[in-house]
Amino acid sequence: MFEDLNNMCNTSNHQNQGLLQKMWNFNPKEVFTWQLLRTLLMGQGLAALICGTAISSQYLASSFQVNAPMLQSCINYLLLCASYSTVLLCRKGDGNLLQILKSSWWKYFLLALVDVEANYTVVKAYQYTTITSIQLLDCFVIPVSMILSWWILKTRYLPVHYVAVCVCILGVGTMVGADLLAGRDPGSTSNILLGDGLVLLSATLYAISNVCQEYTVKNRSREEFLGMVGLFGTIISTTQTLILELKDIRAIRWSWQIGVLFCAFALCLYAMYSLMPVVIKLSSATSVNLSLLTADIFSLFCGVFLFHYQFSALYLLSLVVIVIGFIAFNAVATPTQSNSSPSAQEDRDPDDPESLQNHSIKQCEISIRTEE
Repeated sequence: MFEDLNNMCNTSNHQNQGLLQKMWNFNPKEVFTWQLLRTLLMGQGLAALICGTAISSQYLASSFQVNAPMLQSCINYLLLCASYSTVLLCRKGDGNLLQILKSSWWKYFLLALVDVEANYTVVKAYQYTTITSIQLLDCFVIPVSMILSWWILKTRYLPVHYVAVCVCILGVGTMVGADLLAGRDPGSTSNILLGDGLVLLSATLYAISNVCQEYTVKNRSREEFLGMVGLFGTIISTTQTLILELKDIRAIRWSWQIGVLFCAFALCLYAMYSLMPVVIKLSSATSVNLSLLTADIFSLFCGVFLFHYQFSALYLLSLVVIVIGFIAFNAVATPTQSNSSPSAQEDRDPDDPESLQNHSIKQCEISIRTEE
């Protein structure tokens, strides 16, 4: 028994020396790869597209008194349905639209419902709570994504990933501090509790949608996800628009400027939906949500020129901090439970220290027998 414990200690020391040796032999080229750069640029492209939707929506609300968020989202789902659902309809075999509807229509209906309501509730929250609360509580999507990825996708995060997430959230805190110092309009305070609850609900729904999207694009196809969400999203958003916003739509005094802003919003959102599965397939749902944290910063930069916001150097600091956290998160791959062999999974549970100890003892016994 004492020999086994001694061998365990030797094995632990050997692992520590291996870790120190890896740190000593660190090669930046192995971390800062072209794939990491591509993921970073595409993620910031998504953030820029979200910034485009925010600016066009703000122009509609502030300059033309148009308040029809469900109608804006409905146009995006119509575009998704017209393009990707048509692709599925032309396919043959199991990937055909009719075959997917026969086998999984209710799953995609629920997924589309989650996606539509996530978009609606976050816009609705602006009527009840402050911008600061929305910016802070919207980060709730990240821990929910990590929990769902751990549970559904069997993703196992390392300490460096948790540190990277904390760094990104610190960057968001810096942005919010700059926002308060700049004296921006805090938004509504009519019912802060309700507004904050809507933000948390929206973040949870976004996390569910993104994790399900990651599962679908990595196991099925990007076109299937977008086509089915576009089809059912069109049905749900059209029904909800007719019920909730028909009066507001009739009150709109249509002009070419309003039409251009509606088109700009819909095209930015359509491009974001089309690009997001590509980025998720390259990285993960959690990684994409980290990259989207910079969308508010881009909106603030644009607001300095378009809406005369007061500039603060903390915006630049916030952007740098979030990008550093994003790079740190993607620099180290996230292992999954499926990466290990079935026999190894039977011998040990990665979350059980006792099973890890028993596994180490077994490995020591095997090595001793081999030497004998």
